[in-house]
Amino acid sequence: MQNVLAILLAGGAGERLYPLTRHTAKPAVPFGGHYRIIDFTLSNCINSDVRRIFILTQYKSLELTRHVREGWNILSAELGEYIEIIPPMKRIHEDWYLGTADAVYQNCESILAENPEYTLVLSGDHIYKMNYREMIEWHQRHNAEITLATIQMAPEEASRFGVVEIAPDYRVVGFEEKPKHGNPARSIFNPEMISASMGIYVFNTRVLVEAVTEDAADPASTHDFGRDVLPKAIHKYRVYAYDFVDLNKKAARYWRDVGTIDAYYEANMDLVAVTPEFNLYDEKWPVRTRPLQRPPAKFVFAQEGRRMGVAIDSIVSGGCIISGGRVIRCVLSPGVRVNSYCEVESSILMHNCEIGRYSRIRRAIITPNVKVPENSVIGYDLDQDRARGYFVTDSGIVVVTDEQASYTSSVRQSA
Repeated sequence: MQNVLAILLAGGAGERLYPLTRHTAKPAVPFGGHYRIIDFTLSNCINSDVRRIFILTQYKSLELTRHVREGWNILSAELGEYIEIIPPMKRIHEDWYLGTADAVYQNCESILAENPEYTLVLSGDHIYKMNYREMIEWHQRHNAEITLATIQMAPEEASRFGVVEIAPDYRVVGFEEKPKHGNPARSIFNPEMISASMGIYVFNTRVLVEAVTEDAADPASTHDFGRDVLPKAIHKYRVYAYDFVDLNKKAARYWRDVGTIDAYYEANMDLVAVTPEFNLYDEKWPVRTRPLQRPPAKFVFAQEGRRMGVAIDSIVSGGCIISGGRVIRCVLSPGVRVNSYCEVESSILMHNCEIGRYSRIRRAIITPNVKVPENSVIGYDLDQDRARGYFVTDSGIVVVTDEQASYTSSVRQSA
């Protein structure tokens, strides 16, 4: 679609996803084995034939930039297609990006230079499948100036989202950010549900520039689309709601904000269910990523049932070696090694980490390049895990980083 420009907001620090974002931006965090979180939004763009894309970066963006450069150089400049990384350049004022709306405001010059009729504003850190072309056609059909995508949610979930109040003609007449009261506006699409904003917007480009410019002049604004721009816009522009059509083709609509450790963990575990809630194997709507040159996964040793290299109900990426260990309901990124007599269950093992012999791990996230010492026990005694310096969430997910693993190893060696 030559008259559409997509803007992916990928500059956030991802503080709620710490320590996974200690060295990299949230959209570059590994997900589902060999993917990165941003791959899902980018795949939606390509599959929707939206092929002019700006990615606005800021926080620790080197790994993200390399991933996009080396994995997404699939478009043709001769046909006017591109994916352009745009770091903050302080074109308009001396601050870095102050919020999502300010990030767009600081790049108005670049947007107008492309002369798109419509601008699609997206977040680079959600997991879902969506045809943006259908949303843009809805926007055109209703003669909208702004269209925001909504998803039906249970009313008890309202405090986690921006709740949209929608008139019978689908025009947005109210917008409440994370309401705490017990009576949020019900959805016009399903009166038993609410309509929650997905952070996906179609703007007439003229309206987008006007809205973010007005927001930039407001000293009381937090410069966020959900908190500031949209609540004001519904009184000035023709704002419509689009009900999310899920291409995942499952019983429940699948859209996950993986902004916390617990949400990220659960979304990964969705992939290893016997019948996965999110389908990575749909050839009609493929999820693309940066191809890595890795040998096939390898499973070695089988001695009388005691020393078996086996993975059950798991995703195992290229370059992994399960050497006499047992992996159950796990997600393994490329280059992982699980050594003999290990038991690893319901865990996420990221790129190039290694699990030492005789270790027992469950409900854990092992970050890239970590070498877990032999005889480690992680996820069985959460108080002990905290004492070792591991990050433990309220729901009991243990996160192990390279610094923590090195500290644990040195303590054991000195003991």
